[in-house]
Amino acid sequence: MPGLDHISPVWSRAFTPSIVVERGEGPYLFDVDGKRYLDFTCGIGVTNTGHAHPKVVKAIQDQAAKLIHGQANIVYHQPMIDLVDEMMTIMPAGSGLDSFFFSNSGAEIVEAAVKLAKVATGRQNTIVFAGSFHGRTHLTMSMTTSKTIYRAGYQPMVPGIFVTPYPYTYALHMDESAASEYCIAQLKKLLKAQTAPEETACLIVEPVLGEGGYVVPPASFVPALRALCDEHGILLIADEIQSGFGRTGKFFAVEHFEVMPDMLIMAKGIASGLPLSGLATRQELMAKWKPGSHGGTFGGNVVACAAAVATIRAMKEEKLPENATARGAQLMDGLRRLQKDFQSIGEVRGLGLMVATEFSNAQSGEPDADTARAAIRAAYERGLMLLTCGTYDNVVRWIPPLIVTETQIGDALRIFAAALDSLTP
Repeated sequence: MPGLDHISPVWSRAFTPSIVVERGEGPYLFDVDGKRYLDFTCGIGVTNTGHAHPKVVKAIQDQAAKLIHGQANIVYHQPMIDLVDEMMTIMPAGSGLDSFFFSNSGAEIVEAAVKLAKVATGRQNTIVFAGSFHGRTHLTMSMTTSKTIYRAGYQPMVPGIFVTPYPYTYALHMDESAASEYCIAQLKKLLKAQTAPEETACLIVEPVLGEGGYVVPPASFVPALRALCDEHGILLIADEIQSGFGRTGKFFAVEHFEVMPDMLIMAKGIASGLPLSGLATRQELMAKWKPGSHGGTFGGNVVACAAAVATIRAMKEEKLPENATARGAQLMDGLRRLQKDFQSIGEVRGLGLMVATEFSNAQSGEPDADTARAAIRAAYERGLMLLTCGTYDNVVRWIPPLIVTETQIGDALRIFAAALDSLTP
């Protein structure tokens, strides 16, 4: 197609040859030639309700016929009010998160959260975790440590950002208890050696590490972060951009750890594909944000808000978080059976439908990116779309839509097994 030659190559291509998609339906994408793909990428965790969910489509169509843009500084609009009402029903119980700000993307909402944290505390510094991904703007790129590709060539980075280890048990060669204790000890050392508590505004954590490898932390880790933040008056920000909206079997992953953050930030699955992100915090914190000191022309767009309302209602009515739990267990069971036959699968892990298959050299234990990428290619050729992640690109991540059925998970497992078989000499 001639137009493809004029699209910026800065967008890396997940698949070769690239798919030119015509339409989507549930867990499937259809290209212009009519070939069907089982899409377990979800647009990188966006289409949690599947492609073109009828209730979301109707909400978009109805709203677009009424009003497409109502700028938040100028007017209130009903879809944003309705979205706030719906958000209040899914915030973690007892969290006190009752005030909301909306933007367009994950990176924008990360920046918003850090700005609010600095204003609210009067402090300057931010702590992030090794392997984190928080965006590609200049600030959020500086906070991202999952891969050098996101930072290379853009130095110097924004100052005042400090990195501490994440309890990646497989990579650390530790059990959960030891990994959690080690990482908390390193964080305490950081507060003694690099950024003093009295100059540290916030600590931002992905409750399940996303681009860094789909790593589920030990159960003790997030509560320990909460306690340490409370001790020093540091704001705890949960980055649920990839793990939120039912992905892990609960609306938000922090619910698994029974921890209440000071701020919860979200995007991706919030509006089933329309650009929208959100920040939730307590009213007394939000009140410290001076009117006009932050904002945006398109944040909280009326059509996107209508899509988000329909998304949340569909998730509740169709029990999609519960389906994520059931189908995630099925998926991990199937992958662990495959692990017994393929020595290159070093670990299968996950929470709900946020699942990882990590490939390592069976002899040396070194990350095996070649096999992970080859498995992705072979699966794609057979009609299953998957992505890699992790610092070394050796982790296959499974992000099916939350509407996925038992049969479709079974189909995906069979395709993946055939893909792995094709790689065996």
